[in-house]
Amino acid sequence: MKKENIVLCYPVEERHLEKIRQTAGDGYCILNAGQEHVAEALFEADIFCGHAKVPVSWDGVVAQGRLRWLQSSAAGMDHCLVPSVIASDIIVTSASGVLANQVAEHELALLLGWLRRFPVFLRAKEKREFIRRPTDDLYGKTVGIVGLGGVGRRLAEVLSVFGVRMIAVDMFPVDKPQEVAELWGLEGMERLFAESDIVSLNLPLNAQTYHLVGHDLLSLMKPTAILANLARGAIVDTEALVEVLEKRRISAALMDVTDPEPLPEEHPLWSLENVFFTPHVGGQCASRIDDMTRMFCENLRRWKAGDPLINYLSDKSLGFPMRSPDHPLWVDLDKSIPWT
Repeated sequence: MKKENIVLCYPVEERHLEKIRQTAGDGYCILNAGQEHVAEALFEADIFCGHAKVPVSWDGVVAQGRLRWLQSSAAGMDHCLVPSVIASDIIVTSASGVLANQVAEHELALLLGWLRRFPVFLRAKEKREFIRRPTDDLYGKTVGIVGLGGVGRRLAEVLSVFGVRMIAVDMFPVDKPQEVAELWGLEGMERLFAESDIVSLNLPLNAQTYHLVGHDLLSLMKPTAILANLARGAIVDTEALVEVLEKRRISAALMDVTDPEPLPEEHPLWSLENVFFTPHVGGQCASRIDDMTRMFCENLRRWKAGDPLINYLSDKSLGFPMRSPDHPLWVDLDKSIPWT
């Protein structure tokens, strides 16, 4: 019996490979391709788990017709959901929710750090200036969450203890978290931008969200408001953002993603004092690879058994999984799921 190939492209260690081998069993051959070999290895893959950060001929992979299941190791799916993959029969599952805790914590760190003026005090420390300066509060703010996926919902849980009022917009405004005061469909986007002291973007990057936040929505924000983007840089029209920041039409932008990325040295965002960004590290944590491997092993077990897959993309054009009784989401499952 010919073995099927599972190609991996995320930073696994030998202990992760062993767990995947145990789950897969004798019918599968495991290839840890890495970024160096993934472009070629994908043509030999029946199952792929990872995130190719190098150019990949997805059109060629689809045309070959061998790949049957694509498990992303990232929540954002723009790295692989090209038109040919969307139109194909390839089953796609995402890592939505696997890194929700870390991204929510990172956004909280950016928000609290900015409001309590940590960048100002860090610069003052470098100058040995011991000067008391005004700070701001998270307490009492209205936080608008755009996108209630794994990260958006976790963020709502984390912020709930800070005495904020939360409103949210989602393409599918169902299952409103108890922490959120009001949940609207896309028709509530303008209202959310106008009412919020902090607008948090938690969206996938797709054809509908590319440059979604431009002059029109930014112009609705309060001059004291903060825009936080830890999703994908291209959700925001960077030129429009730079303009409103330069003219102080909004208070600040806090980001873990930029467009372009990495940000060129000559880009104006570097020199703006009302911008605070980190280099796409929001999802980093000590257990990241353990958590991703745990999810993949659980999905691989389900794949072999013919059971519903976690985070199955029923509509690949959306770029995110929807709640369904037939296909559970990782954020809704017991996180004590064992390795195998």
